[in-house]
Amino acid sequence: MVINRRNFLAALGAGLLLPVTGAAATAETPLRFASASQDAQGSHWLVLFDDQGNERLRHQLPGRAHHVAAHPTQPWLMAVARRPDRFIDVVSLENGALLKRIDSGTERHFYGHAIFSADGRWLVATENHIPTSEGRVVIRDCHNGFTVVADHPSYGIGPHELAWLNDQRTLVVANGGIQTHPDKGREMLNLDSMQPSLVRIDSRSGTLLEKAELPAELHQCSIRHIDINPHDQVAIAMQYQGELYDNVPLTALYQPGLGIRALELPEPIRQKMKQYCGSARFDHSGDYFAISAPRGDLISFWQRDGRFLDSIRVRDGCGLAATDQPGAFVISSGNGRCYHYNLHTRRKTKLPLAGERPQAWDNHMVRVS
Repeated sequence: MVINRRNFLAALGAGLLLPVTGAAATAETPLRFASASQDAQGSHWLVLFDDQGNERLRHQLPGRAHHVAAHPTQPWLMAVARRPDRFIDVVSLENGALLKRIDSGTERHFYGHAIFSADGRWLVATENHIPTSEGRVVIRDCHNGFTVVADHPSYGIGPHELAWLNDQRTLVVANGGIQTHPDKGREMLNLDSMQPSLVRIDSRSGTLLEKAELPAELHQCSIRHIDINPHDQVAIAMQYQGELYDNVPLTALYQPGLGIRALELPEPIRQKMKQYCGSARFDHSGDYFAISAPRGDLISFWQRDGRFLDSIRVRDGCGLAATDQPGAFVISSGNGRCYHYNLHTRRKTKLPLAGERPQAWDNHMVRVS
């Protein structure tokens, strides 16, 4: 049976987070990572930890969060509510105190993702305008109480993850295409007519620069998670809403002006993904990227030209973060474990996460400088 975030409580044991041998990092200064999590009592947390087994910070959240991010210039962490909730918590890295709880408002909800600008001035989030189901990209001023300074269309339904191109002006937004409403929880209301897309938007004017879509027969491939490398290549992780037996692509690459290119991989690997990819992340060099498939307990690795390289098994593995080494990633899982994997050595090692509170890591993880 696959252990996931819905049934992890039965699987968590008292010794799950005890230190183990074979730690991946040997640097004098430990690498730090942050993720949302859920403990065995059902409480939700934002947790900062290092790869030496030390928990550095724990902040209780009002509900389940999805994505986390570190501010580039201030000692802040940010956690975004999982769809269709309405909070973003901004937390002090120094003591875990809540600095600001941002509310989306009664006619909005967040879609689980938000990012800071490189200069730290702006916080940009994907949102749903509930009365119209229109996707929005909302920019808030970090220097002025996170007040809204721009509210742009996402040019699609269900905007999810977003990222900056390297000019730090252009936003790439993954419109998943799935219509939802808070009154119906996470029920998908338009599977027959969904139209996912990847869009480029000028963050200053809100102008649509490009809208890339999949062929019509792939309209149920929800474009959900993305990451961008220094070459402005976008790695795409998709979630298919059709039949489990359909042969459809689940990973793709995009580059401005060149459209979306679906990637090929061995059919046994594609089947193991179970039509669901949960996260995408380029490595430190930008030459390799990883795609997680938590329902299939699979992490796949790719070269930036789109060639499939390798895959490993990580039970309910979803969160991905790059380390300082080329081809190296840290992977978090819904059963409370974290692993280091190096593409060059093909070595997977469990991180020695020590603590008294068993926890299930949520879908995403971030490296904190």
